[in-house]
Amino acid sequence: MRNQIVAYICNHIFAYQIKFMKVRRDIFQAIADPTRRAIIAMIALQAMTPNAMAENFQTSRQAISKHLQVLTECELVKQEQKGREIYYQLDIRKMKEIDKWLDPFRTIWEKKFNQLDKVLNALKKIQHVES
Repeated sequence: MRNQIVAYICNHIFAYQIKFMKVRRDIFQAIADPTRRAIIAMIALQAMTPNAMAENFQTSRQAISKHLQVLTECELVKQEQKGREIYYQLDIRKMKEIDKWLDPFRTIWEKKFNQLDKVLNALKKIQHVES
């Protein structure tokens, strides 16, 4: 009985948090979607409106707006009002955060590729000598 009461309370606290508190999305969740990555690539070149973005996809403007909402919640994009239009542009600070997270992996990959290059060059020399 006690476990059921604790589970009931925990479930209600969690439901309350979701209902009344803004749940922050993860940056990596945002960039996991190919459409959102394409949007990021487009607005990296220039600020765009949702309508202009939607023209590049086979989807509705509403779908693009939902993707933009996720990107905005993750602070990957910024909004700027110009007259009646809202333009979205990339927030480079968050992109640097992603790059910073990837940097240790980049170092590991570069070491592995350098080792592979050495092995391949050694194999080429052996093949050349045997020929």
